[in-house]
Amino acid sequence: MNAEKRLLRWASGIMVGLGTGHLSLLTLFAWGDINGWAERGVWAAVPLAPNEGAADRTVESLQNEVTFWAGPGSFAVPLILLGCLTWHLAGRGVAVPAWAGWGLAAWCFVGGVLLVPSPYFAGVVSGALVVLAARKEDRSRKTHARENEPV
Repeated sequence: MNAEKRLLRWASGIMVGLGTGHLSLLTLFAWGDINGWAERGVWAAVPLAPNEGAADRTVESLQNEVTFWAGPGSFAVPLILLGCLTWHLAGRGVAVPAWAGWGLAAWCFVGGVLLVPSPYFAGVVSGALVVLAARKEDRSRKTHARENEPV
């Protein structure tokens, strides 16, 4: 396995692990809220606007919204999908662009600074691995091009 593929596989594993862990922990800690969605009917279980005529929001309605935005509405699902895509591209030998790694690293760094302590900083590592893999790919492409130049 070449170095780029190994770096991308580690990066994707971190992404999938972070997203899956996030959703798993939420399910453990907020099972009552998630179960309430099924009891109330999934359609519009988390309304965007407060109920008509309700002057104040209740603690339960706020907790319901927090559970949604921490779970299916969070970046956990897209992070899992990005990790799976990165794994797939690495397996096919396709380079993941460095900008994707920089974006992931920046997002996770800001999230980690705002929410300390948190596993966000593992996402910075994942983003850095994507950037390193992209740079190694660029270097190997340049080296390969120089070797094939006419003398």
